[in-house]
Amino acid sequence: MTGRIPRDFIDDLIARSDIVDIIDARVKLKKAGKNHQACCPFHNEKSPSFSVSQEKQFYYCFGCGAKGNIISFLMEFDRLEFPEAIEELAKIYGVDVPREKGGAPAPTAQQKSQREQDYLLMESVTRYFQHQLKHHSQAPEVIEYLKGRGLSGDIVKAWDMGFAPPEWDSVLRTFGTDDHKQSRLLELKLITENDNKRRFDFFRNRVMFPIRDKRGRVVGFGGRVMQDDGPKYLNSPETPIFHKGFELFGLYQARKNNRKLDRLLVVEGYMDVVALSQFDIQYAVAALGTATTPEHIQAMFKSTSEIVCCYDGDRAGREAAWRALENALPFLKDGVAMKFLFLPDGEDPDTMVRKIGKEAFEELLIDAVPLSKFFFDNLFKRHSVSSNEGKAALKAEAVPLIEKIQGENQRELLMDDLEKLAGDINKRDEKKAIENANSRKAPRKIDFKTPQKIKQSPLRMLLRLLMDSPQLASECLNVKFAALKNTAISGMPLLIDLHAYCYANPKANTGMVLEAFRDHANIKHLAQLLESDLLSGNMNVKAEYLACFKKLINSHFSARLDELMAKAKFSELSEQEQQELTLLIQKLN
Repeated sequence: MTGRIPRDFIDDLIARSDIVDIIDARVKLKKAGKNHQACCPFHNEKSPSFSVSQEKQFYYCFGCGAKGNIISFLMEFDRLEFPEAIEELAKIYGVDVPREKGGAPAPTAQQKSQREQDYLLMESVTRYFQHQLKHHSQAPEVIEYLKGRGLSGDIVKAWDMGFAPPEWDSVLRTFGTDDHKQSRLLELKLITENDNKRRFDFFRNRVMFPIRDKRGRVVGFGGRVMQDDGPKYLNSPETPIFHKGFELFGLYQARKNNRKLDRLLVVEGYMDVVALSQFDIQYAVAALGTATTPEHIQAMFKSTSEIVCCYDGDRAGREAAWRALENALPFLKDGVAMKFLFLPDGEDPDTMVRKIGKEAFEELLIDAVPLSKFFFDNLFKRHSVSSNEGKAALKAEAVPLIEKIQGENQRELLMDDLEKLAGDINKRDEKKAIENANSRKAPRKIDFKTPQKIKQSPLRMLLRLLMDSPQLASECLNVKFAALKNTAISGMPLLIDLHAYCYANPKANTGMVLEAFRDHANIKHLAQLLESDLLSGNMNVKAEYLACFKKLINSHFSARLDELMAKAKFSELSEQEQQELTLLIQKLN
């Protein structure tokens, strides 16, 4: 990154600039009294409502409300970032842009000249590929392929699509007429070189898509095969002017075709972007052979307030969506939104829009899954909220992610949703700490003759009863713990193991039980239970055993009900889950 541009220089540059000259070079102005006017370049109109004041160095459109100074005009009309607009204006007036210390040195005049020549070369190669699509001997086959994909000639032309011939050296022979030109082709990865120093074209026998940066300059290419004889897409490697983690195919065209971008649709392939534009969906973009990066998200949120990510509904598609979500969190300001659309198996945006049409496709976008819903739906697949341990694990993963969100309201709303699902653990712990601090007493002396106090629970009671009376397992045949095997109840695996042993050994005594579990991972818990005072002398052991099992079942049902109710708030339940929810409500009521 170069250093900052001094404010004094910016002020001086604006002072020496004439807004009428700059705008007139791009939009033909006519004198109208003290001001100049034209049809607005930022929206379609038949009578002029765009006014430029030379006296105030200011423009205003009475139709769409566009307004600003010379810098804002260059940013809007030429699609430039602020520093680029300053560079462009300085170039017009023949002055160098100074930089404050602390950044990398600004590029030299020679470097700038070389960079401009590289952009011209990339544009020339684009025109060459277009020419080949019309005049190469294989052109009819390529055109037939594009027609088979449902693309019209107009849409192919609008996207400057072309054809890279199958010959090994067509680009090399056409543009690499000397060593310097070949070095530029190598630098821009238009040709490549093997270990034997033999040079040949990088793209061969592919439909070509030029990739334009936000200023409309060709910075790379994507090539698609027409048969299944290699990778579907081949993208330009990294070059001095092309960084795939920063560029999005179609973003320049989306900004050019929409004065105001209400949303951007992220799809996976170039062909999807082009096909959607043929159905007048002019706001689709595609990543260039990589996941949606933080830089992609940042670039899109500079152009729109809503991003819809469209992926396949399979596991790979959902994993790609989750990565996009994680990358988006730091850029979620209040007032922006991110959604996710998952297509049915075998469908992509290209096939889907052809099947259902523009209007129905855009309805899918409107009804896409909000980020908050997808966020919790994804977490539910890894963490069960039917137990405190599951809630704690969910919160441990969710909190650091939510804290990345920049927008205060969005962050707080997601935190509120999390507290409803996992409980306000922080406040509960804080309250407990205050209570402990207010009731400090002298430490209690431990009396080893007194039975250890252990909090009673149905599961602990069942463990203790089985250790004392192993015959209960075979006497109470209706008590079956296997049905609870997959629950999130803590200690359930140990209870299942103990019940299985007692059922197989009804005449065993407590000592035999302990010996059988000597090497068990939870032997300490069994020993502690034997030291506890859970059982009383006059207890009806069998009745207690059955009662505890009933409590355990009800606890499981209640926890499962909570889990399904929580999931229903943020994601759709399957038909089986809906039936289960209905039965649980009926049973517990």
